[in-house]
Amino acid sequence: MRIRRVVTTRAGGESRPPFDSFNLGGHVGDDPAAVAANRRRMAAELGLREDRFAWMEQVHGRTVTIVDGTERRPAEATDALVTARPGVALVVLVADCVPVLLGDPEAGVVAAVHAGRVGVRVGVVPAALEAMRSVGAQPHRVDALLGPAICGQCYEVPRDMADDVEAHVPGTACRTHKGTPGLDLRAGLWRQLADSGVGRIGTDPRCTAEDENLFSHRRQRPTGRLAAVTWIEV
Repeated sequence: MRIRRVVTTRAGGESRPPFDSFNLGGHVGDDPAAVAANRRRMAAELGLREDRFAWMEQVHGRTVTIVDGTERRPAEATDALVTARPGVALVVLVADCVPVLLGDPEAGVVAAVHAGRVGVRVGVVPAALEAMRSVGAQPHRVDALLGPAICGQCYEVPRDMADDVEAHVPGTACRTHKGTPGLDLRAGLWRQLADSGVGRIGTDPRCTAEDENLFSHRRQRPTGRLAAVTWIEV
C-alpha cells in the first residue's frame, strides 16, 4: 500500500494577521470562517473529501485513539491517531511541537502524533507504536517522519526541565545557541524510535522558530498552526 505524507506551511490561506495566512488550527482565536476556508482548500489540494480528515483535541498527553473515518468530531483529549482504513487522513497540528508521522505500508496502518515536551516525556510515540501494533503493524516495517519543529539551539528551557526530560528520553538535552540548557525533541525521538525497532526514520530539518514560512508559538503569540497529514492511498 502507498502511504502519503504532507506538511503545510503558513502561506496561501485566508487568515489575517497574526494568523496569516494558512492557519489550520481552530482553537487559537482565528476567525472560524477563515479556518474553515483553509481546511476546505487543504482537502481540495490533497484530493480528499473534508469528511475524510480525522482531527484531535491535543492536550500534551499520551492517549492514542484508533479511528476508522466514521467519527464526526475531533478525538477528545488525544495526542495520537491511528487508522488502518485507507483514505482516512490523520491530522496533527503544531507550531513548535514535533509532528510525527508513522506508517507500516505492508500492514496498511498509519499514525499521526503530537509530540511536545510533555508528550515526549510521558511516551506518546511508544504508545502510538503499541496502538499500531494492535491493528497489525510491526515496528521494523514502520517508516517515520519527524516533521518541522523548534530546534534544540532555539528551544531554551530551565536546567531542571532539561534534566528531567533527558532522564525519561535520553538524547533530548542539548545546548542552545546562547549556551544555555535546551531540548532537542527530534533528537530524542529519533533515538526512541530506533530503540523501538523502527528502521527508517526521516527528519525534516526546518526549525519553526527560525523559518518564518512556518508557525511558531515561541516566535510569535498568538499564531496559527500548520498541519502534518498522513493517509493510506485508496
